[in-house]
Amino acid sequence: MGGVASPRTMGGEASGRIRILLADDHLVVREGTRQIIEREPDLVVVAEANDGREAVALAEKERPDVALLDISMPVMNGIEATKAIKKVCPRTAVLVFTAYDYDEYVFAILEAGAAGYLLKNVRGGELIDALRRVYAGESVLHPAIAKKVVSRVAASASGEEAPGREVLTERELEVLRLAAQGLSNRQIAERLVVSPRTVQSHMANIFGKLQVGSRTEAVTLALRRRWISLKDISP
Repeated sequence: MGGVASPRTMGGEASGRIRILLADDHLVVREGTRQIIEREPDLVVVAEANDGREAVALAEKERPDVALLDISMPVMNGIEATKAIKKVCPRTAVLVFTAYDYDEYVFAILEAGAAGYLLKNVRGGELIDALRRVYAGESVLHPAIAKKVVSRVAASASGEEAPGREVLTERELEVLRLAAQGLSNRQIAERLVVSPRTVQSHMANIFGKLQVGSRTEAVTLALRRRWISLKDISP
C-alpha cells in the first residue's frame, strides 16, 4: 500500500517515506517491529532507542515524522520521553505501543502530547495503519477512551475562554469540532461537502497555528482554552 498525505511538513515528504523512531528496551520486540514496518515501501525506521533518554536524543537529532514508544523503559519512561520529545521536536507525532492499557497511563501519555495509544496485541497491519494515521494527523484511540479523555480535559478547563481564539478561522474550528467527534478526514470531507485534500489543508493550518503534531493535541488545546466545548463536539 502507498503512503498517505500528511498535514505536516516533515522529513517524510522530502524522502518520500514516513520516517520512524522506534524505542523499546526489548531488542527482540524492536527487531520484530522493525521487520513489520520496513516491509512497507512508504515506511522506514531511521533510529532505534533502548531507553527513553536515548529516544529523546535521537528524536532531536533525526527529527522523525513518528516516534513509536513503549511506556515501560529504563532511565526515562515513555511518558516523560513523550513530554521531552514534544518539547524538542513538536512536529513529531508520538504513537505509544505498549502492553499496558491502564487508564492512568492512557491519560498521562495523551496529556504528555502523544497522538495515539496502541496495544502490543494488535496485528501487524493494525500497527502499520496506526503509523500512517498519526502521520496524517489523525488520532489512534479506542472511542470509549477518547470520550473519557475529552470529558476529563473539558472538566479541567478554566471557566473563561482563553484569548487567541481568533487564531483559527470559523471553518478551522468547524473541522476541529468534527475531528473531536472521532471523524476521519474523509468523513469530515463528506460532512462539509468538500474534498479530503481540503480537509487535510485545514488540518495543516490548524497544526501550524497551534504548533502541534496531531489532532489529539489540537483538540485538547482547544478544549483547555474553551475554544470548543463538549456541547460543540457531541455527535
